Amino acid sequence: MKTKSPLTTTVIHWLDRWQLSETVVLGGTALLVGLLSGSGVWLFKRLTDLAHSAMFGGIGVLLSPAGTWTVAVLPVFGGLVVGLILHFFVGVERHHGVASIIESVALAGGRLYYRLIPAKTLASAVSIGGGASVGPEDPSVQIGANLGSMLGRWFRLSDERVRTLVAAGAAGGFAAAFNAPTAGVFFALEIILGEISSSALGLVILSAISSAVFTQAVSGPKPAFNVPGYAFNSALELPLYLGLGLLAGPVSAAYVRFLYTVSEAFHAWKIPRWLKPACAGLLVGIVGIALPQVFGVGYGTIEKILGGASQDIRLLIALLVAKLILTMLSIGGGFAGGVIAPSLFIGATLGAAYGIVCGRIFPTMGIAPPAFAMVGMAAVLAGTVRAPLTAILLLFEMTTDYHIILPLMFAVMVSLKLSQRLESDSVYTIGLSRKGIRLQRGRDLEVLDGMRVGEIMQTDPAMLQESDSLATAADIILQLESHGLPVVNHSGELTGILTVQDIETARMHGEEKETVGQLSTRELLTAYPDETLGEALRRMSVRDVGSLPVVMRENPRRLVGVLRRADIIRAYELALIRRTTLPHRARQARLGEVGSLTVEEIKIKAGAACIGKHLCEIAWPRDCVITTVRRREQVLIPHADTVLQTGDVIAVVAEKDATRGVRVICGYDGE
Repeated sequence: MKTKSPLTTTVIHWLDRWQLSETVVLGGTALLVGLLSGSGVWLFKRLTDLAHSAMFGGIGVLLSPAGTWTVAVLPVFGGLVVGLILHFFVGVERHHGVASIIESVALAGGRLYYRLIPAKTLASAVSIGGGASVGPEDPSVQIGANLGSMLGRWFRLSDERVRTLVAAGAAGGFAAAFNAPTAGVFFALEIILGEISSSALGLVILSAISSAVFTQAVSGPKPAFNVPGYAFNSALELPLYLGLGLLAGPVSAAYVRFLYTVSEAFHAWKIPRWLKPACAGLLVGIVGIALPQVFGVGYGTIEKILGGASQDIRLLIALLVAKLILTMLSIGGGFAGGVIAPSLFIGATLGAAYGIVCGRIFPTMGIAPPAFAMVGMAAVLAGTVRAPLTAILLLFEMTTDYHIILPLMFAVMVSLKLSQRLESDSVYTIGLSRKGIRLQRGRDLEVLDGMRVGEIMQTDPAMLQESDSLATAADIILQLESHGLPVVNHSGELTGILTVQDIETARMHGEEKETVGQLSTRELLTAYPDETLGEALRRMSVRDVGSLPVVMRENPRRLVGVLRRADIIRAYELALIRRTTLPHRARQARLGEVGSLTVEEIKIKAGAACIGKHLCEIAWPRDCVITTVRRREQVLIPHADTVLQTGDVIAVVAEKDATRGVRVICGYDGE
């Protein structure tokens, strides 16, 4: 049995003794998470500086007499060290960096493997110090998020509180990485939680503030970049910023898509995993001989661009292309680091090059290429991570320049929408979605697609009659604490819905004497019993409604139930319990902790007895559980209506004897 640590026991005993309120406990924990995040990121930065000095100031100086080509050796050596650290101390991870945090918050109650964070932090420091084209924000966010998960689990908090503390830690880590607390708050809300939640907002803000206070106390309040003031000269420049947004969108989409493609290519490469970072480092080093600006984070180059230093457009384009490709190779090859700093570098070079071209075409407009570089940074970042508020606020806090807010927001939104149209996933969620995890507002639609509306809808909903008075309807809605109720005629057919807003509007216009039938909304958004919860949730999100009448497809006026958002959330939580407990049971089986259980993936052969049948129609052995169904690139959460096809791969947790029965059903007679 797992025992509590002495520190955990002491803290819990102290909390029980003093009987502090929930607000005080959570607020104090969030402050502690922020302080620890700030100090952890400060140590990480010092470790990165030490690694860089050892590589370029130590080994690089020793090798320099042999020629400038020796700089290519440094990323190779760094990659070898990183590969060995990850191989021996971290192991294979399901997802890279922030994506693993997003998955944990959405599906696993914020539970992270925080014991791995020292080794991962060391690998990140060596990656950046060794010249790999990665950023510091990903490991910084991981430091904070893991600290939040650790404290939440030490104090035995609920899953919801642990999720919030993970987001608070992520905000603290992001704030410390960029000295940008406001952007850290929105990073946690937009990316980690997937929604701006009032219950989490206070704790996230506390953590970001405490982290920023610590960071500024030890490092000073200066921004990341010293930038001269650039102004938005006239409305005539706005179409030029539109053009920049139209360029940034495709660049962002390509960044997202090809980053995943390169990662998959490295994953499929049949060489030892610990050698792959060294191979990627060789390519980085070769390019770095001619373009040393691509090594590491690249903030020095960004500051020169923003400071107005004269730049050659050919060099800027070369740096853009090289950084784009080398970031894909670095992360795909296994270096530990983030994608935000490279996004800023790519955006700065893109914007500066574009600004130079615009200045040559329109010489009388007084165009400043550094201003376009600033806007390009935010536009590419927003299109890459799909967090526009984070991108806008991060740029403001990193530069303290608020003079070009209008073109900035314009270009950011253009880039965001175009990037979404070209590539539906962000750089953080593309790996999740390719493994069957599709998140919307922090919810996994793949889980919800495994359940039908008819399974959880209210089958005996309260209804209003068309002939009811407004006062009667208001009393019923108030008594039921509902936002609205379906309206039916004397034949019981659905004719509309009456909401609280409809009642308030009627009273404002003096229509209290009208009947429910006259005031109800007739243009209905409905759901069907046989469609998935994921489909229903997407429809509800379009108009942001709290409930949907459920009708029959063959007769849209026949009301059979009501689906409420609260019902979906409850079903989602139950589905997550199923999804998280079954893999846990499978892990136990692999470790031999559950007696004779086995875990096996079985591919359904052509001609098998189960092909074309629903899961509920198949006589499975008693002691088995079908956990997932993999169909080509898609992973399905099985439910009663899932129809099996030739080539499907089912994951089975079963007793050994039962496994043989499953194999027979899947077409393996006598094997």
